Amino acid sequence: MSKPMTVASLQMISTPDLERNLDIAQRLIGQAAKLGARMVLLPEYFCLMGQKDTDKLAIAEQFGHGPIQQFLADQAVVRNVHIVAGTLPIASGTEGRVYNTTLVFDPKGQCTARYDKIHLFCFTKGQESYDEARVLLPGTKPVVADVDGFKIGLSVCYDLRFPELYRAMGKVDLIVMPAAFTYTTGRAHWEVLMRARAIENQCYVLACGQGGVHENGRRTWGHSMLVNPWGEVENVLAEGEGVVLGQLDPAKIDDVRNSLPALAHRVL
Repeated sequence: MSKPMTVASLQMISTPDLERNLDIAQRLIGQAAKLGARMVLLPEYFCLMGQKDTDKLAIAEQFGHGPIQQFLADQAVVRNVHIVAGTLPIASGTEGRVYNTTLVFDPKGQCTARYDKIHLFCFTKGQESYDEARVLLPGTKPVVADVDGFKIGLSVCYDLRFPELYRAMGKVDLIVMPAAFTYTTGRAHWEVLMRARAIENQCYVLACGQGGVHENGRRTWGHSMLVNPWGEVENVLAEGEGVVLGQLDPAKIDDVRNSLPALAHRVL
Protein backbone atom coordinates (compact mmCIF):
# COMPACT_ATOMS: atom_id res chain seq x y z
CA MET A 1 0.00 0.00 0.00
CA SER A 2 1.22 3.51 -0.83
CA LYS A 3 1.87 5.90 2.01
CA PRO A 4 -0.41 8.96 2.40
CA MET A 5 0.49 11.76 0.01
CA THR A 6 -0.09 15.50 0.37
CA VAL A 7 -1.59 17.13 -2.71
CA ALA A 8 -2.42 20.72 -3.60
CA SER A 9 -4.83 22.45 -5.94
CA LEU A 10 -3.59 25.85 -7.13
CA GLN A 11 -6.50 28.15 -7.89
CA MET A 12 -5.76 31.02 -10.27
CA ILE A 13 -7.47 33.87 -12.12
CA SER A 14 -5.44 33.65 -15.30
CA THR A 15 -4.92 36.65 -17.55
CA PRO A 16 -4.28 37.25 -21.28
CA ASP A 17 -0.55 37.61 -20.44
CA LEU A 18 1.40 34.34 -20.61
CA GLU A 19 4.43 35.52 -18.65
CA ARG A 20 2.32 36.97 -15.87
CA ASN A 21 0.42 33.69 -15.57
CA LEU A 22 3.64 31.67 -15.38
CA ASP A 23 4.93 33.98 -12.64
CA ILE A 24 1.75 33.39 -10.63
CA ALA A 25 1.95 29.64 -11.19
CA GLN A 26 5.59 29.61 -10.09
CA ARG A 27 4.74 31.43 -6.86
CA LEU A 28 1.84 29.09 -6.07
CA ILE A 29 3.87 25.96 -6.86
CA GLY A 30 6.55 27.20 -4.48
CA GLN A 31 3.98 27.96 -1.79
CA ALA A 32 2.44 24.49 -2.10
CA ALA A 33 5.83 22.78 -2.02
CA LYS A 34 6.76 24.63 1.19
CA LEU A 35 3.51 23.35 2.71
CA GLY A 36 4.60 19.80 1.96
CA ALA A 37 2.73 19.01 -1.25
CA ARG A 38 4.14 16.11 -3.24
CA MET A 39 1.79 16.68 -6.18
CA VAL A 40 0.33 19.99 -7.37
CA LEU A 41 -2.55 20.56 -9.78
CA LEU A 42 -2.91 23.68 -11.93
CA PRO A 43 -6.25 24.82 -13.43
CA GLU A 44 -7.45 24.53 -17.00
CA TYR A 45 -5.97 27.31 -19.15
CA PHE A 46 -3.56 28.22 -16.34
CA CYS A 47 -1.19 29.69 -18.92
CA LEU A 48 -3.69 31.90 -20.77
CA MET A 49 -7.23 33.17 -20.54
CA GLY A 50 -7.24 35.19 -23.73
CA GLN A 51 -9.47 37.98 -24.96
CA LYS A 52 -10.86 35.56 -27.55
CA ASP A 53 -10.80 31.80 -28.12
CA THR A 54 -8.26 31.97 -30.93
CA ASP A 55 -5.62 33.64 -28.73
CA LYS A 56 -4.50 30.21 -27.53
CA LEU A 57 -3.39 29.33 -31.07
CA ALA A 58 -0.54 31.85 -30.83
CA ILE A 59 1.06 30.09 -27.84
CA ALA A 60 0.43 26.49 -28.94
CA GLU A 61 3.45 24.20 -28.62
CA GLN A 62 4.56 20.98 -30.23
CA PHE A 63 4.34 18.15 -27.74
CA GLY A 64 7.70 17.79 -25.98
CA HIS A 65 9.00 21.24 -26.87
CA GLY A 66 8.31 24.85 -25.96
CA PRO A 67 8.70 27.41 -23.19
CA ILE A 68 5.54 26.44 -21.26
CA GLN A 69 6.53 22.78 -21.12
CA GLN A 70 10.10 23.73 -20.18
CA PHE A 71 8.76 25.95 -17.40
CA LEU A 72 6.72 23.06 -16.00
CA ALA A 73 9.62 20.62 -16.19
CA ASP A 74 11.95 23.11 -14.48
CA GLN A 75 9.45 23.83 -11.70
CA ALA A 76 8.97 20.12 -11.04
CA VAL A 77 12.72 19.72 -10.58
CA VAL A 78 13.31 22.88 -8.55
CA ARG A 79 10.40 22.19 -6.18
CA ASN A 80 10.80 18.39 -6.19
CA VAL A 81 7.12 17.81 -6.92
CA HIS A 82 4.88 16.11 -9.44
CA ILE A 83 3.02 18.71 -11.49
CA VAL A 84 -0.31 17.97 -13.14
CA ALA A 85 -0.30 20.88 -15.51
CA GLY A 86 -3.89 21.97 -15.83
CA THR A 87 -4.14 22.43 -19.58
CA LEU A 88 -2.09 24.10 -22.27
CA PRO A 89 -2.59 24.23 -26.06
CA ILE A 90 -0.72 21.51 -27.92
CA ALA A 91 -0.43 21.59 -31.72
CA SER A 92 -2.67 19.14 -33.55
CA GLY A 93 -1.39 19.32 -37.12
CA THR A 94 -4.73 20.79 -38.19
CA GLU A 95 -4.62 24.49 -39.01
CA GLY A 96 -6.60 26.63 -36.60
CA ARG A 97 -7.19 23.80 -34.12
CA VAL A 98 -5.23 22.61 -31.09
CA TYR A 99 -5.64 20.05 -28.33
CA ASN A 100 -6.47 21.17 -24.80
CA THR A 101 -3.91 19.03 -23.04
CA THR A 102 -3.03 18.00 -19.50
CA LEU A 103 0.61 17.01 -18.98
CA VAL A 104 2.09 15.33 -15.91
CA PHE A 105 5.71 16.01 -14.93
CA ASP A 106 7.67 14.06 -12.32
CA PRO A 107 10.28 15.55 -9.94
CA LYS A 108 13.00 14.76 -12.49
CA GLY A 109 11.28 17.00 -15.03
CA GLN A 110 10.12 14.13 -17.22
CA CYS A 111 6.68 14.21 -18.82
CA THR A 112 5.09 10.97 -17.65
CA ALA A 113 1.54 11.29 -19.03
CA ARG A 114 -0.48 13.24 -21.58
CA TYR A 115 -4.26 13.56 -21.75
CA ASP A 116 -6.12 15.48 -24.48
CA LYS A 117 -9.52 16.70 -23.28
CA ILE A 118 -12.19 14.48 -24.80
CA HIS A 119 -15.44 16.36 -24.20
CA LEU A 120 -15.59 19.89 -25.64
CA PHE A 121 -17.79 22.41 -23.84
CA CYS A 122 -20.72 24.02 -25.64
CA PHE A 123 -23.18 26.25 -23.77
CA THR A 124 -25.55 29.08 -24.65
CA LYS A 125 -27.77 30.93 -22.19
CA GLY A 126 -28.68 34.57 -22.58
CA GLN A 127 -25.53 36.58 -23.29
CA GLU A 128 -23.24 33.65 -22.45
CA SER A 129 -22.06 31.52 -25.35
CA TYR A 130 -19.17 29.05 -25.56
CA ASP A 131 -18.17 26.51 -28.19
CA GLU A 132 -14.72 25.00 -27.66
CA ALA A 133 -14.92 23.03 -30.91
CA ARG A 134 -14.25 26.25 -32.80
CA VAL A 135 -10.55 26.00 -31.94
CA LEU A 136 -10.10 22.64 -30.20
CA LEU A 137 -9.90 19.06 -31.39
CA PRO A 138 -11.12 16.36 -28.97
CA GLY A 139 -8.93 13.65 -27.55
CA THR A 140 -10.00 10.04 -27.85
CA LYS A 141 -8.48 8.01 -25.01
CA PRO A 142 -8.82 7.92 -21.20
CA VAL A 143 -5.49 8.23 -19.42
CA VAL A 144 -4.40 7.03 -15.98
CA ALA A 145 -1.07 8.33 -14.65
CA ASP A 146 1.11 6.92 -11.88
CA VAL A 147 2.24 9.35 -9.18
CA ASP A 148 4.24 7.74 -6.37
CA GLY A 149 2.19 4.57 -6.65
CA PHE A 150 -1.18 6.32 -6.79
CA LYS A 151 -3.34 5.76 -9.87
CA ILE A 152 -4.45 9.20 -11.08
CA GLY A 153 -7.34 9.47 -13.56
CA LEU A 154 -6.87 12.53 -15.78
CA SER A 155 -9.87 14.60 -16.84
CA VAL A 156 -10.68 18.22 -17.66
CA CYS A 157 -13.67 20.48 -16.91
CA TYR A 158 -16.61 19.41 -19.13
CA ASP A 159 -15.46 15.77 -18.83
CA LEU A 160 -16.97 15.91 -15.34
CA ARG A 161 -20.45 15.47 -16.80
CA PHE A 162 -19.65 12.12 -18.43
CA PRO A 163 -19.37 9.37 -15.79
CA GLU A 164 -18.62 6.71 -18.40
CA LEU A 165 -15.17 8.26 -18.87
CA TYR A 166 -14.25 7.44 -15.28
CA ARG A 167 -15.65 3.90 -15.50
CA ALA A 168 -13.38 3.37 -18.52
CA MET A 169 -10.38 4.23 -16.33
CA GLY A 170 -10.95 1.26 -14.01
CA LYS A 171 -10.14 1.61 -10.33
CA VAL A 172 -8.24 4.80 -9.60
CA ASP A 173 -7.15 6.38 -6.32
CA LEU A 174 -7.65 9.97 -7.44
CA ILE A 175 -9.48 11.82 -10.18
CA VAL A 176 -8.03 15.22 -11.05
CA MET A 177 -10.27 17.91 -12.45
CA PRO A 178 -8.56 21.08 -13.73
CA ALA A 179 -11.32 23.40 -14.90
CA ALA A 180 -12.49 26.82 -15.92
CA PHE A 181 -16.16 26.28 -15.06
CA THR A 182 -18.38 29.23 -15.80
CA TYR A 183 -19.97 30.92 -12.81
CA THR A 184 -23.43 29.99 -14.09
CA THR A 185 -22.84 26.25 -14.50
CA GLY A 186 -20.53 26.06 -11.51
CA ARG A 187 -23.03 27.53 -9.10
CA ALA A 188 -25.62 25.01 -10.29
CA HIS A 189 -23.64 21.80 -10.68
CA TRP A 190 -19.95 21.91 -9.67
CA GLU A 191 -19.95 20.52 -6.13
CA VAL A 192 -22.69 17.94 -6.64
CA LEU A 193 -20.87 16.52 -9.68
CA MET A 194 -17.53 16.41 -7.86
CA ARG A 195 -19.07 14.57 -4.95
CA ALA A 196 -20.92 12.19 -7.27
CA ARG A 197 -17.73 11.23 -9.11
CA ALA A 198 -15.99 10.60 -5.78
CA ILE A 199 -18.87 8.52 -4.41
CA GLU A 200 -19.45 6.35 -7.47
CA ASN A 201 -15.74 5.68 -8.05
CA GLN A 202 -14.92 5.46 -4.33
CA CYS A 203 -11.82 7.58 -4.77
CA TYR A 204 -10.54 11.07 -4.04
CA VAL A 205 -11.32 13.95 -6.41
CA LEU A 206 -8.98 16.95 -6.56
CA ALA A 207 -10.59 19.84 -8.43
CA CYS A 208 -8.72 22.95 -9.49
CA GLY A 209 -10.75 25.81 -10.88
CA GLN A 210 -10.14 29.20 -12.29
CA GLY A 211 -11.78 31.34 -9.64
CA GLY A 212 -12.84 34.91 -10.23
CA VAL A 213 -13.44 37.71 -12.73
CA HIS A 214 -10.89 37.66 -15.54
CA GLU A 215 -9.54 40.57 -17.55
CA ASN A 216 -11.48 39.32 -20.59
CA GLY A 217 -14.73 39.79 -18.62
CA ARG A 218 -15.41 36.11 -18.04
CA ARG A 219 -16.31 35.01 -14.51
CA THR A 220 -15.27 31.53 -13.40
CA TRP A 221 -16.67 29.58 -10.47
CA GLY A 222 -13.53 28.58 -8.55
CA HIS A 223 -14.33 26.37 -5.54
CA SER A 224 -11.20 24.29 -5.92
CA MET A 225 -11.60 21.37 -3.54
CA LEU A 226 -10.54 17.96 -2.32
CA VAL A 227 -13.36 15.42 -1.97
CA ASN A 228 -12.73 12.11 -0.19
CA PRO A 229 -14.01 8.66 -1.29
CA TRP A 230 -17.07 8.98 0.97
CA GLY A 231 -18.08 12.13 -0.90
CA GLU A 232 -17.11 14.61 1.82
CA VAL A 233 -15.49 17.92 0.90
CA GLU A 234 -12.31 18.05 2.97
CA ASN A 235 -11.04 21.45 1.87
CA VAL A 236 -12.25 24.18 -0.48
CA LEU A 237 -11.34 27.69 -1.66
CA ALA A 238 -14.38 29.53 -2.98
CA GLU A 239 -12.83 32.36 -4.97
CA GLY A 240 -9.52 34.07 -5.57
CA GLU A 241 -5.98 32.89 -5.98
CA GLY A 242 -4.62 30.39 -3.50
CA VAL A 243 -3.69 26.86 -2.45
CA VAL A 244 -6.06 24.07 -1.41
CA LEU A 245 -4.11 21.45 0.52
CA GLY A 246 -5.13 17.92 1.46
CA GLN A 247 -3.95 14.35 1.85
CA LEU A 248 -4.63 11.17 -0.08
CA ASP A 249 -4.95 8.32 2.42
CA PRO A 250 -4.91 4.80 0.92
CA ALA A 251 -6.42 3.44 4.14
CA LYS A 252 -9.46 5.70 3.62
CA ILE A 253 -9.93 4.37 0.09
CA ASP A 254 -9.70 0.76 1.29
CA ASP A 255 -12.07 1.37 4.18
CA VAL A 256 -14.78 2.83 1.92
CA ARG A 257 -14.41 0.08 -0.69
CA ASN A 258 -14.40 -2.70 1.90
CA SER A 259 -17.38 -1.42 3.89
CA LEU A 260 -19.46 -0.64 0.78
CA PRO A 261 -18.09 -2.80 -2.07
CA ALA A 262 -20.11 -1.07 -4.79
CA LEU A 263 -17.34 -1.35 -7.37
CA ALA A 264 -17.27 -5.12 -6.90
CA HIS A 265 -21.08 -5.27 -7.27
CA ARG A 266 -21.11 -3.74 -10.75
CA VAL A 267 -23.08 -5.76 -13.28
CA LEU A 268 -23.03 -3.59 -16.42
